[in-house]
Parts: sequence; C-alpha cells; structure tokens
Amino acid sequence: MELTGFTIHELQEQLKNHKTTSRELTRQVLERIKRVEPKIHAFMTVTDDAALAQAEEADQRLQSGRPVSPLTGVPIALKDNLCTKGIRTTCSSKILENFMPPYDATVVRRLKETGAVLIGKTNMDEFAMGSSTENSAFGLTANPWDVNRIPGGSSGGSASAVAADACAAALGSDTGGSIRQPAAMCGVVGLKPTYGRVSRYGLVAFASSLDQIGPITKDVTDCALMMNAIAGYDPDDSTSANLPSADYTRTLDRDLTGLRIGIPREYFIDGMDAEVLYAVKEAIRTMERLGAMTREVLLPHTEYAVATYYILATAEAGSNLARYDGVKYGFRVKPTKDLLEMYMKTRQAGFGPEVKRRIMLGTYALSSGYYDAYYRKAQCVRTLIKSDFDEAFKQADVIITPTAPTAAFKIGEKTQDPLQMYLSDIFTISVNIAGIPALSMPCGFTKTGLPIGLQIMGRPFAEETVLRTAYAYEQATEWHNRKPNL
Repeated sequence: MELTGFTIHELQEQLKNHKTTSRELTRQVLERIKRVEPKIHAFMTVTDDAALAQAEEADQRLQSGRPVSPLTGVPIALKDNLCTKGIRTTCSSKILENFMPPYDATVVRRLKETGAVLIGKTNMDEFAMGSSTENSAFGLTANPWDVNRIPGGSSGGSASAVAADACAAALGSDTGGSIRQPAAMCGVVGLKPTYGRVSRYGLVAFASSLDQIGPITKDVTDCALMMNAIAGYDPDDSTSANLPSADYTRTLDRDLTGLRIGIPREYFIDGMDAEVLYAVKEAIRTMERLGAMTREVLLPHTEYAVATYYILATAEAGSNLARYDGVKYGFRVKPTKDLLEMYMKTRQAGFGPEVKRRIMLGTYALSSGYYDAYYRKAQCVRTLIKSDFDEAFKQADVIITPTAPTAAFKIGEKTQDPLQMYLSDIFTISVNIAGIPALSMPCGFTKTGLPIGLQIMGRPFAEETVLRTAYAYEQATEWHNRKPNL
C-alpha cells in the first residue's frame, strides 16, 4: 500500500490498527524523497538512519498497547532554522553551513516526546528572509505543482515537501507570512499561531517580536493535531504565554451557524489577480451557505503595514545577526591581518545579498539621528495596526482575505526587484505586526493549475475559531484532495 499520500489522521488509523508499521511508512517516505528531491530540492538534510531508528522506537510504543499520540510513528520535517541536537542547522546560510546545535528547540523536543519520526531539515530563504526560497545559499526549491515556479517563502522547503508527499507534515516559521504564503503557493494548510502560543526557544532568530513557529499540513485536522503537540507554555521562552493549551481537534465542526466573518475592503485591491479574487469570493459564499454571516470591516492602517514591517523586521534582524562574526558557529574567513578585518570578511563571505540588504536597512533605521524618524515611528504605527484589528474583532469572529495577491510566480521573475518581492507578503504582514493567529488553506486553482490560498485571521489566542472555520470550509469543498503530478 502506498502510504506517502495519507494525512496524519489517516496514518494514525493505519498504525494503531497494525495495518502497517512506522518503519514501513518511514521507508516509503525516504524512497519518495529520493524520487522527488531531484525535481524540487525541498530538503537541506535527510536523516535516514536516525529516522529509521525513531520508527523502530515508535513501533515498540504502538505494539505495547499503551495510549499513544496521533503523531507516534509519523514522519515530519523541520525547517532548517529549528535547532536539532547533533544535526546541522544551517538556516540555508553559508555562515552556518556546519553548525551543530548542542540542544533541541522546544518544538523539536515536544515532537520527539510524541514519538514522531523526524525525517529531515527543509530548505528556506537564508535566515528566513525572503518570499520565494530563492535566497537559499544552497540552491532554490521548486513548486511541486510547476517546477518552473517558486514554492513561496521563507518556509518553501517545508511547504513543497508536504505538497509533494515527502513528509506527512512539517514545521515552518512565520515572520511576515513565511508559513502562510508558501502554504498558499503549494496548496496546503499553514497556520501562524498567536505570538506566544508556541515556544520560540531554539528557533534561530530573525525578528524576535514577529517570529512564530507553526505547522504546515495536508489538511486542517492535521494542523490541529500538530498544534496539540507543539503549543503551550515554555519557561525557556520569555515571550511564551502562560495560558492553558486546548485540544484543537475538539472544536472542529462542519457548521458555521452564527459565525461572524469580517471582509476588509483594504485587502481586495486593484492589481490583484482576477482568478484569486474570484476564488476567495466563492469561498466566502460557501461559508455563507454553511451559516456564517458576513460584514465589511475596516483596517485603515493596512497601507502602512509593509513599510512598518520592513523597518521593524530589519532593525531586529540587524541586531540578531550581529552574533555571526567569525568568532562563533564555525565559519571564518582566513587569513586576515586583524580582528576587524576578520569580522568584515567573514560576514561579507558568509551572508547572501538579501541578508546583507536587510542588515543595512536595519542598521540605518537604528542609527543615531534616524531612530526616532524610522524605528520609533514604526512602533507607533504598529500600535495603530493592532488597534485596527481590535476594533474589527468587536464586529467579527474571524476575518477572511486572500493569502497572496497572485498564485506562484516563475523562478527568477522578481529576484531583480526587491520591492516587488516584498509586496508578495502584502496580505500576510499585518498579522505578524498585530501578533494574531492566521491560517492559509487552498480555495481554488488557476486555469493553469496553480493553487490559490484563502487566509483566515482570528483574535489573539483564538486558534480554535480559526481552525473551526477552516475545517467547515474544507469539508464543504474538495480543493485539499488535489495532488500535484510529480
């Protein structure tokens, strides 16, 4: 039986009822990776031996008769900015090419505790800075629906691997759309949880007030199962919210009666792809048939979100990336005549063009004489954007928008125009600025067969409402059942 196309909850039934074993499942996934990797290059590292050993342990758990997690024995991939003890964590950057973390990120540890099989580390934009996974120092990732197109970014490797059935699910990180946008481009489900819902301990920092870890899965039920495993308070993360964690599968329901959906006019703009607009409006009509009520809401400061984000994110990135200086983490340019030259040449050789661009932007925004004009003002606008959402959620339980203004674009199409690349995240950035949860899921396909993403935003810590809305829509449609032909 071919198992690689199954969802987590389908695999759970196969494993618990002893219709297959984790070892057989893992073997099939590893074979699948070997077949599709030459076409998509989704992985930085595949941990064959470790994965098979974990599968053996999972089979022992499954055969013991004791209660097991839904993730026990299931192959899951990790974005390569999550620390994994003894397994290299590169952030797809030359400067971390041979970095071996001495500890596991909290989300990695929690997945191991469930008995999940960790299959490998996925490719990404360098230090999560990008919208297309073309900024990796180790080669770009392709979209399984069309290998001449980008998979989105920065978690493009994770989204591409899930769409290509090279793992059952994956973890990504989202600073300005880096889970949701690739999920939209690859036709899978991606959730950015509320800031503080999932521990960031062991996530290599890009912009610490914006970063959040979340799941990329084949359907909404799997997304809820992954959240059950990774969400919850962590004393090792000072920004972790000390709140009880729910069973996210409990509230999944096909009925949306009484749900109030907000439609923000600022997200339905001129220049948006007509096929995207049509698919999203059809999705809203489907939700109305399921019992939801729709109303217009206003998010008036949306037009300032991209500029605000690229000041705040680059300022934090410039600070966070100062630690990569040739003294630590292994990469160092030699020979140099003194310490300053070593710093400069190491950073020059170790960082790619996009990372350098963002460090310079951030350094400028924080520099003497410009701090008040840029960084402080951006923080003030951040407060206004957050207030917009607070007001909108007084009238709505969720807010529905497109995830991206277009479907996946061609490889190389925007690499020479950074501003156009940045605008790929125009509909996702505000969510990170406000710290709220949001999910992307497929809501249709273009005439050329490319997936279109629908974004569902929720109140802070209302992931259950977001997942319930997504589940009801998913069960009323068939988009999640389509597979790319690789």
